[in-house]
Amino acid sequence: MKVKLILPALTEARSPYFRPIKYSLFPPLGLATLASYLSPDDEVTLCDEHVERLDLHDEPELVAIETYVTAARRSYEIADNYRAKGAYVCIGGIHPTSLPDEAAQHADTVFLGPGEDTWPRFLEDFRACRPQRRYQSAVRSLVGAPPPRRNLIKRHKYFVPNSLIVSRGCPQRCDFCYKEAFFAGGRSFYTQAVDDALAEVDSLPGRHLFFLDDNLFADKRFTAALCDGMRGMGRLWQGAATVAALFDDDLLDNAAACGMRSLFVGFETLSREGLSDQNKVHNLNLDYALAIRRLHDRGVMVNASFVFGMDYDDESVFDATVDWAVAQGIETATFHILTPYPGTILHQRLAQQGRILTSDWDLYDTRHSVFRPARMSPETLEAGYWRAYERFYSWRSILSAAYTKPSWQEFARHVAYSGGWKKCEPLWAFLIHTGLLGRARGVLERVLEGFGHRDGVRESASEGASQDECAVAPLPM
Repeated sequence: MKVKLILPALTEARSPYFRPIKYSLFPPLGLATLASYLSPDDEVTLCDEHVERLDLHDEPELVAIETYVTAARRSYEIADNYRAKGAYVCIGGIHPTSLPDEAAQHADTVFLGPGEDTWPRFLEDFRACRPQRRYQSAVRSLVGAPPPRRNLIKRHKYFVPNSLIVSRGCPQRCDFCYKEAFFAGGRSFYTQAVDDALAEVDSLPGRHLFFLDDNLFADKRFTAALCDGMRGMGRLWQGAATVAALFDDDLLDNAAACGMRSLFVGFETLSREGLSDQNKVHNLNLDYALAIRRLHDRGVMVNASFVFGMDYDDESVFDATVDWAVAQGIETATFHILTPYPGTILHQRLAQQGRILTSDWDLYDTRHSVFRPARMSPETLEAGYWRAYERFYSWRSILSAAYTKPSWQEFARHVAYSGGWKKCEPLWAFLIHTGLLGRARGVLERVLEGFGHRDGVRESASEGASQDECAVAPLPM
């Protein structure tokens, strides 16, 4: 059987002449995992439209498309193309789970929720000529789940090919998060067996890893066991965690000792009222500045996430947030406009209030205001979002943040990392378009490797390190 697995390009990445570096960071592990359930006799191809052109002239028998909200229109175009040619088309992912009736207009089968239990069940039904129109995930477990088929991934096209996911979901329940819709009807957080996670880590070449888990530190016992097992592997890695996890000394020490170099942290807002309003109560009463110092004291760089447009935000929120982030010496920041994804509690609330402005999913990219804010206009919100990025990544701000560091080595690391990431975007776009990203990666890795960590912990993380592939510099998500 000929099977084609497709990750359609997100809105702004559709043009072959516009390939932002962030869309070329990580391979599509979800689709590669689906491929592991196929028969060895099946002819499988995997296409990530962010890094390669999609051939729409082939004739697979089965097509599976993973769909995000801003890729919905493109996903449906691809699905319609293959259905017209007689292929059986499946669509799954976050957006189809939230809006299955919409997706069903373009697919023969729609998958709701994670696919560890539904995809193998579908394959059995499909081979028996009795596929269902919908499959709803119910069994939430990674026990026995196969690792991704990494032989299908074109490693040279990605900046961080050594990415992995060892857990699913997050135990928190923030109103703006898609998780509640995606995991509806079952557990919303679960992990691999530690031995399986360590086996996958050990199978990857080189030194650097990126854990794409929503909240790698959510299960402290699992994380502690994972870090214990990674000691001596010589790995350098980065991941994501909540602010609350940063106040566990043993957890942070263990993570830093086994190679943690950068952490994505969801601060979201400096407003207590904003946190309460979005049900991000686990961030309340926590000292953000102290949390950052606790990471920096261990030589770990911070990629901070902030969201603008909450009901308590006015026009002062943009400059206040940037000024605070720069004063804390944060290395990188990602800013977002509050976006009411379909299926979330936030979307339900704003829809009931009549504040949703559009259902054009192309605009649900956290760069556009798709709702009416409470204390500013949509235009002011968008302008402030762009101004925040411009101010945070100005040379003045980069140098000001770097001057907070205690040594010239850390000053240099900050300038090289933050400046190289945002100030070289035209160069990254050129390298992606010309297919030279893989070769250029080694240059940046060598430049930043020396700034990877403070000496005491770097030695423990480097012990026994493999030299067959350069370590990748920490990157923001």
